[in-house]
Amino acid sequence: VWIFGYGSLVWRPGFEFTSRKVGFIRGYSRRFWQGDTFHRGSEKTPGRVVTLLEDCGACTWGVAYEVRGEQIAASLEYLNMREAVLGGYDTKLVKFHPQEKDAEEPILALVYIATPQNPSYLGPASEEDIAAQIIVSSGCAGHNIEYLLRLADFMRYFCPQAEDKHLFSIEEALISILPCLYFTEESLEET
Repeated sequence: VWIFGYGSLVWRPGFEFTSRKVGFIRGYSRRFWQGDTFHRGSEKTPGRVVTLLEDCGACTWGVAYEVRGEQIAASLEYLNMREAVLGGYDTKLVKFHPQEKDAEEPILALVYIATPQNPSYLGPASEEDIAAQIIVSSGCAGHNIEYLLRLADFMRYFCPQAEDKHLFSIEEALISILPCLYFTEESLEET
């Protein structure tokens, strides 16, 4: 079984896997339109995390994890709690295209998508409003700022050829609001 992650799963899957591949799925755009009152926010100040929006001309980059044998039941149980019960996401099967040049056919992968029908769905907002909401939100998995910056870093380092205007516009809005909060790994190591 392959599981495609496009949000925090790209850096923190939280389950055992056999292999992982960076790549993309077609027909979807990544959007910070899902509310989070547990992992990256609270009931009082919900965080913003990503979901996928059907968009025929788009593609979304992320990581697909291969799980085998005993890993399958354990990973699906874990993800059902993390993504479905706590997150409000539904599952779908998608065609995943590995980044590798010698990749064969696309791989069928399971993906979790939050739809407008779930109670935590926040929907569209301006990049500035999304950044302002991210700045004040924190949950049991950490601050919402970390979520945004780690996702932007993943895209920058693992998928430099890919464009994700929505993600990088929110990152720019966040930096313009709180420039003192943005540190690169190099600047942290120098201090």
